Amino acid sequence: MNGAVAQRYAAALADVAIQQNSADAFRSELSDFVQAFDSSHDLRHFLDNPSIDARVKHEAVQRIASAMGLREGVRNFVLLVVDHQRTGMLRDIEAAFRDELNARLGIAEAEVTSARELSDTDKTELIDALSRRTGKKIVANFHQDRSLLGGAVVRVGSTVYDGSVKQRLARLQETLAGE
Repeated sequence: MNGAVAQRYAAALADVAIQQNSADAFRSELSDFVQAFDSSHDLRHFLDNPSIDARVKHEAVQRIASAMGLREGVRNFVLLVVDHQRTGMLRDIEAAFRDELNARLGIAEAEVTSARELSDTDKTELIDALSRRTGKKIVANFHQDRSLLGGAVVRVGSTVYDGSVKQRLARLQETLAGE
């Protein structure tokens, strides 16, 4: 149920973000607000408290939005979430919003884990190869894991491309054990 509600909020915000040609800015500003919300117990308690008057909450959100430099669309969205007492769903809404924007804009997120730090050239070549394979623009997050020995493991959505030496050795061991 919460997933469907978060998706509805996310789709509505995506409509506004795309209409205003500000998808990246909306994504970044909503993320910043959610991080601030998550990191402040006092803010969470204040905005979640149904006994606090809505006008007082609006004033607080207005001040926070101004201090953070949030666009009007993001500020209004946060006010809507507060008014409907959905602040507990902000993290889910943010994730659904990111997914919704990615789907609408033809973007796929990739998690790349490699045995060593990849050079900028290696990163660019990998992103280009993934883009050709998926037919989407790739936004990649790179991580290092020395236990891989060599190579890389790439996750795009639910698809995993495992080109690690560790995996190759495991496959070789299975092949040798099977003979």
